[in-house]
This record gives sequence, C-alpha cells and structure tokens, in this order.
Amino acid sequence: MAVTGIGGLFFRANNPEKLMAWYLEHLGVGANMAAGEYIWQQAAGPTVFAPFKQDTDYFPQTKQWMLNLRVEGLDELLAKLRAAGIDITTKAEWDSPETGRFARIHDPDGNPIELWEPPA
Repeated sequence: MAVTGIGGLFFRANNPEKLMAWYLEHLGVGANMAAGEYIWQQAAGPTVFAPFKQDTDYFPQTKQWMLNLRVEGLDELLAKLRAAGIDITTKAEWDSPETGRFARIHDPDGNPIELWEPPA
C-alpha cells in the first residue's frame, strides 16, 4: 500500500503562532519553527483512524474533529497540565486494561484533545 502513516494535521486557529507555542510548551507536540524546526519527529506506535457518527457524544457537537495524542507517563503529564491551570477531565469508565487510560483537555481555541496512554 502507498500510504505509510499520517503526514500532518492541519487546522485553522485564531492565532496560529500562539497556539503552536501552547502545544509545544504543554504537550511537546509540534515543531519549534522559531528554531528552524518544521517537523515533529514522533515515536512509532499505533494510530487510530476512525470516523464517528455525526451525532456522537464522544466529543463536542460543535467540533468536527478531536485530536488523540498517544502519551507515556499520563499521571506526570496531567500533573504538569494541572500546575499550568489547564482543566482536565478523566472518567474511570474511559479506562480499561485492554485499551489503556484516557484524559481530555482543550487547547486555547477550544479544540478537544484526548490524551491516551496505551496499555503496557
């Protein structure tokens, strides 16, 4: 097959530079364009590609997409985000030994972000 992975995620932002800096500071995601780095080298691992029904309640009806980021050390990341004043939602029913652990946050533009720590 010709496709080998996701090559990028592109979306509109009220202030692209400020939003990119937020993602880089709080999640370590994205490229540091100020340092001349334009590509984020990510770790190999699973990626879920799944359209949802139009009426799903898995993420807000006002949003067409939700970013899911695979993480290691979810507890440490959540502590860092809380210290930065970022609201976090967790629910015990989201977590399972088969699928891993989840938490949800929103970026400054209100875009939903799911943090996923796959099972060990």
